[in-house]
Amino acid sequence: MIARVLPFFFVAALLSTAALQAQAPAAKAELVSVEKIWDKGNHNAFTDITRFQNLFYCAFREADGDTGKNGVIRILLSASGKTWIDNGTVSESGVDLRDPKLLVTPDEKRVYLLCSGLVYEGTQVKSRRSRYATTLDGKVWTPMQKLLNEGETLGRASINPADKRFYSAVYNIHPNSGGPAPEKEFSLKTFASTDGSVWQLNSIMSVPGQPNDTVVRFLKNGTAMALVKRDAMDKRGVIGTAQPPYREWTWASSGVPLGGPNFIELPDGKLIAGSRGFGATPGAHMVLFAMSASGLAPILELPSGGDCSYPGFYWHDDLLHVTYYSSHEGKPSIYYARVKVQ
Repeated sequence: MIARVLPFFFVAALLSTAALQAQAPAAKAELVSVEKIWDKGNHNAFTDITRFQNLFYCAFREADGDTGKNGVIRILLSASGKTWIDNGTVSESGVDLRDPKLLVTPDEKRVYLLCSGLVYEGTQVKSRRSRYATTLDGKVWTPMQKLLNEGETLGRASINPADKRFYSAVYNIHPNSGGPAPEKEFSLKTFASTDGSVWQLNSIMSVPGQPNDTVVRFLKNGTAMALVKRDAMDKRGVIGTAQPPYREWTWASSGVPLGGPNFIELPDGKLIAGSRGFGATPGAHMVLFAMSASGLAPILELPSGGDCSYPGFYWHDDLLHVTYYSSHEGKPSIYYARVKVQ
């Protein structure tokens, strides 16, 4: 059964949710290895990982601090994960680039880099808008291009295997006033694109509680699943499911607050999520969860603490490859872990 997050949430499609739960066997996770791969910046955070042309790509924001005017996206490359090479940065003059997400395009010929861009006036955010760049060879990136409208922030993009289109959730912290101050409620919608450059509205997600960072993925059975961070009300994240054409969403509470969430479906159907969470030891940590349509259950706490999370996931050679950031050894730094999931 699907738990109601709030009385007015639309709750339906119980049979499809039961099928999802049946396809998600219980998961166990074991840490195989972990190492710090970057700490040269003063603040290194918000990671993602993918694999392109037989190389791992790790992207993250590097800046003087968590907020500020000088955020750039640094890219590291590795063949096996044992040795990482600095591949330079992607930047835009006068813009704080944040929250990079990597995606190999459906034709497998380009890497698509999606991020948000903030422009400051003094200490206040003057502009907030998503951006993207692409590369054919990992060496030369196109200039950053703006996406959508002012105030709209694209989340992690995914490719729907059925139609080869890009899908992403978009949140806006001041949907009615246009800013600069956040409103009491944020908007959350899904958008779709044929090539990642022009996005069109696909659905209204209708999630209360200031929804923001959201991951949308497509499962092997064609179901769309979303994991949503919320900053108000009980602050617990929510999990959504939708069937084609992905207009109507069914919601359940994740059971835990989220920070920098992500999730992945493994080849055997298991769903693994990652977020800043609270595990076996006191304080915030980078935690992996077994995920279903009805909630999250912690299964592994990675070496971490304090300011941490924003994991990237990639399945390769029967291991889950995880990038994340953490400040448990001092300043926020980038870590790479290999995890065996059973």
